[in-house]
Order: sequence, then C-alpha cells, then structure tokens
Amino acid sequence: MARRTVLRSSKGTKLYAVRDKSGKFKDIQSYKRAHGADIKRKSKAEAAKKKSKKKATKKTARKKTKKKRV
Repeated sequence: MARRTVLRSSKGTKLYAVRDKSGKFKDIQSYKRAHGADIKRKSKAEAAKKKSKKKATKKTARKKTKKKRV
C-alpha cells in the first residue's frame, strides 16, 4: 500500500506526498482535495457493518405480528 506524507508547499498549502513501496515520490496531491475524497469514500469495514445492520432491521420488522381487533 502507498504511504502518504504530509508536507507544505512554498506557499504554505498542505500537500500529501504519495510514495510507492520503495519510498520514492509517486504523486503529490493537495491535502484539501485528497482528504475530501477520503472522507467521501467508505472503507470496506464501514460498508460491511452497514450491510449487516440493514439485514438485522429487516428481520425484526418481519417478526412483528398483526394485532387482531375484537
């Protein structure tokens, strides 16, 4: 997996320096754009957790019985 290092440009803006496995710079991104993209994207663990939660709520909804009028 690529590692990212936080740096600052000569103008003072934060940058992500993306490195490859050997440690060489592969890509440099602005921190603001890269961080925003990270926030919008969900991790595999979060997606799996949400999926299992949906299944649990569907099961409980089915178990409810209808009340009979007397």
